[in-house]
Amino acid sequence: MKKLSVLLLGLCVSLAAMSQAVLKFEEKEYDFGKIYEKDGDVKHEFKFTNEGDSALIITNVRASCGCTTPSWTKTPVEPGKTGKISVKYSTRNRPGKFTKSIMVSTNNKNVGSERLIIRGEVIPKEESEK
Repeated sequence: MKKLSVLLLGLCVSLAAMSQAVLKFEEKEYDFGKIYEKDGDVKHEFKFTNEGDSALIITNVRASCGCTTPSWTKTPVEPGKTGKISVKYSTRNRPGKFTKSIMVSTNNKNVGSERLIIRGEVIPKEESEK
């Protein structure tokens, strides 16, 4: 009886470990193209689905610099449901081409962090006014 209890406990622990949240983005990169500094900040939403069999929790989202500000779905995303990560890029005093990364950490320990990319080219105020 004791062996059976240990076996069942081991099976339950194994099944719980196999149950995971799986983050699947519609896209992992977004190109704003040419954007004008005079128009101000630009924004993009990265949409995702939890394709796993347990709740997905976004534990942290970090941008590669202070010019990029992320916000994200803070509540657990149940299997089959969707969420989003919104990214705002400040064009002010940042003329030229840019590529920025956003690191997304979740409760899926087997994957580590997912990386999102935004890029584009900021046209300075002086050039856009010609």
